[in-house]
Amino acid sequence: MTPHMLTRSLDRGATIFLTIVAACGILIPLSNLLLPAGSFLQVPTYLVALWGKYVCYAILALSIDLIWGYCGILSLGHGAFFALGGYAMGMYLMRQIGTRGVYGNPILPDFMVFLNWQKLPWYWYGFDMFWFAALMVLVVPGLLAFCFGWLAFRSRVTGVYLSIITQAMTYALLLAFFRNDFGFGGNNGLTDFKDILGFNVQAEDTRAALFALSCLALIVGFLVCRAIVSSKLGKVLIAVRDAESRTRFLGYRVESYKLFVFTVSACMAGVAGALYVPQVGIINPSEFAPGNSIEAVIWVAVGGRGTLVGAALGAIVVNYAKTFFTSGALAPYWLFMLGALFILVTLLLPKGIIGTFNSWWESAREKRPAETTVSAAAEDGITEPKMAEEAQ
Repeated sequence: MTPHMLTRSLDRGATIFLTIVAACGILIPLSNLLLPAGSFLQVPTYLVALWGKYVCYAILALSIDLIWGYCGILSLGHGAFFALGGYAMGMYLMRQIGTRGVYGNPILPDFMVFLNWQKLPWYWYGFDMFWFAALMVLVVPGLLAFCFGWLAFRSRVTGVYLSIITQAMTYALLLAFFRNDFGFGGNNGLTDFKDILGFNVQAEDTRAALFALSCLALIVGFLVCRAIVSSKLGKVLIAVRDAESRTRFLGYRVESYKLFVFTVSACMAGVAGALYVPQVGIINPSEFAPGNSIEAVIWVAVGGRGTLVGAALGAIVVNYAKTFFTSGALAPYWLFMLGALFILVTLLLPKGIIGTFNSWWESAREKRPAETTVSAAAEDGITEPKMAEEAQ
């Protein structure tokens, strides 16, 4: 994937989106660190962490839009890949605590000492090194997606059946991670993080850096998705989405294309989860809940399926609304409001916010040349011929 492929795939809307994300990734951390507290333009630290969480959700939405919007794979289990990436990063952060934990054990995390574990499980080895944890953020979700996708796509499981088994997968992981003997903290999960790469996780400059890094990851993820969907591979994916059997009849190995894009999407979701954990400060089995994956699909539907920009926008808009409405008297009714939003968007804006806007914009552009042609003809004295009856 060359830089020319990345830049060639960008249109005006994508360029504006990337410019806004880059500006936010630079200006918000600078505002938080350089301006005095209480200033009108100063962004508080808690907002930096909150918006950083929104950016991570936008990366997750991009990963879902890549497979659903362009390949027709409706996954209701992408929260599993998001959570696995988060757990990989959480394991690294837990190993960095060392003797500063409640029990002061230099090797075992506090929850293992509390449960009388005598030694560190083998699958925790290596997570004291950042490079290994960063590698596992990609490998673990990607390997699970590859194995799952190979079995599912090879068996030609599609449509609602595929959605159901992805949901079953994430629910099975939810039950597994809830077990105390599984070695991941049980229902409490992993928390009480101290450092990341030697920097205090709670410090303002660390949070600002994590936000900037999340924005950078969103930009890179968007460019990768854009390059994929704008290439010949993307055209095949769209053909698979619209007419899978016909695409297979033409000689394309549909399973290979679906497996590739599904694995790439899972890796993106893992990166989103890894950036999410140090900014939120906790990762527990509730991230595997099927409802989280369904909610992420709603973000994509609201923003605009098959638009990439709309998926990221939908994630930010819906989660901002969730933050706003769950902090007041409407908090008990948030889920009803979310369901109503999904129904209204499906009925009134079936293409989502960005998809509907693009349709309106294209219609306006098509009408504009026609109106210009008619007005120019009128100025030249050219009129449409009248019918015989009208002439009489």
